[in-house]
Amino acid sequence: MVIGDMVADVYLEGKIARISREAPVLILEHAAEVVVPGGAANATYNVAALGGEVFAVGVVGDDYAGSQLRQELSAKGIHIEGLINEVGRPTITKTRIMAGGQATVRQQIVRIDRESKAPFSEETEEKVVQYVKDNLKNMAAVVLSDYGSHTVSSHIRENVIDYCKEAGIPCMVDSRYDVMSYKGVTVVKQNESEAAAAVGLKTINTASLRQAGKIILEHLDAEAVLISRGPDGMTLFEKNGRISDIPVTNKSEVYDVTGAGDTVVAAMTLALAAGAIYYDAARLSNFAAGIVVRKLGTATVDPVELKEAIGNHQE
Repeated sequence: MVIGDMVADVYLEGKIARISREAPVLILEHAAEVVVPGGAANATYNVAALGGEVFAVGVVGDDYAGSQLRQELSAKGIHIEGLINEVGRPTITKTRIMAGGQATVRQQIVRIDRESKAPFSEETEEKVVQYVKDNLKNMAAVVLSDYGSHTVSSHIRENVIDYCKEAGIPCMVDSRYDVMSYKGVTVVKQNESEAAAAVGLKTINTASLRQAGKIILEHLDAEAVLISRGPDGMTLFEKNGRISDIPVTNKSEVYDVTGAGDTVVAAMTLALAAGAIYYDAARLSNFAAGIVVRKLGTATVDPVELKEAIGNHQE
């Protein structure tokens, strides 16, 4: 089960026609419009791509973006009954205007974000909590995917973590801005900048990375903390005191890191759900990340690609 900020990433594509007379801006001829899952929705997409059965839980609007997001997730076999609609609240949408021509590279020229800053109603929160409570017994693992858009409120967060503890189900959190609020969670995933901010550091070096990982682990009483470090790979901190540095698998072929964190979360959570130890789950997620960063845009990894990458790897 993936609970969190379900985002519709909208790509509006246009061919460059001319310069406008009204202002010094490009006029684009509309070529295409694509909606792809972003945020927590991308995490669910990644789980499904890797062969997992996944339940998406969050809030989407009764609008075009929400309809397209539901359609995209459902087409991948993802359970969408947990996507709650709150009247008057728009789907969290990030619209990218992409421009290009026949002889030019397509590039993003502006992004427009749409989301409500108001907290959810008590009724919506209770619907989310009730759905989780009713379905959690059928889950092998849970992900809390917090992109800072307030879907994972304190009420929802505390109930989910408590339910997972009672059921003995691993619960993993990936929180961009507020990870230190997730006390009692099983596994934490952060990148270097997020981990630095969580412990009050501006940047992280090798020494402070160790310090940050231990602080997060102890403060949250977690079983493991995984910090992704870009070209330097990953570092896994475990409650038993073990610290493992995991090098990247394709240092020379990084093209696009968009959505790679969601791939890491999906692969590691599925591995834990299948009974893997934390170190093996982290290594598996590292291979998955090494594949997805070679793809442009928000992308996923399938089991065949993952198996091939592991088989081709040499220590």
